[in-house]
Amino acid sequence: MTRHPRTVEDVMTTSVVSADPLTPYKEIARLLAEHRISGLPVLVQGWQVVGVVSEADLLAAQDKAARRQAHVGPASLTAGELMTAPAVTIPPDATVTVAVRMMTKHHVRRLPVTGADRQLIGIVSRRDVLSVFLRPDTDISRDVQRALGEIPLTDPAAITVTVRHGVVTLAGPAEPAPRRTRESLDLIPLAIRLTWDVDGVVDVVLTRSLGHGT
Repeated sequence: MTRHPRTVEDVMTTSVVSADPLTPYKEIARLLAEHRISGLPVLVQGWQVVGVVSEADLLAAQDKAARRQAHVGPASLTAGELMTAPAVTIPPDATVTVAVRMMTKHHVRRLPVTGADRQLIGIVSRRDVLSVFLRPDTDISRDVQRALGEIPLTDPAAITVTVRHGVVTLAGPAEPAPRRTRESLDLIPLAIRLTWDVDGVVDVVLTRSLGHGT
């Protein structure tokens, strides 16, 4: 069975609220409030992502002006001056797991989804990717068992799969099928990788018996 982990394209939003570099501060604030979003991509020529402007960027400008007691307030600033650039983007075929890692690494709440030449395709938010982790444990368990069925084990059913709140525990012998080469003996990393690829898996736990027989 060929399995395809859920990708960014599966969960992203294609109707994207955006700004151009000349969009003023107040208009950005209005767009964020009206659409209840925390940030939006900044586009040149209406299609190419050059940056992202967020609530944090607006607040930072306010704080900077207050500390310096500037005569010209942040309301005179534009998206091109406020934005964080270059934008952290992600391709549509990246997995949801990759999106989660990128958001965590870069401390961002949303990622513009781009194609060739950074053309905007959509946007994926934390809420979008978290929806994948709301799958029932029974569905996750079923898919993990199917995934393990792809590994050349003597008896895939001998591996016990338990799932609680998205945490998968694998237990039992994992003996390779007869007449396999020595290179194929260590199948545990493959089992872990296939398990992690299942949508909704939060963590993978191995018992000591797995891979050592009983």
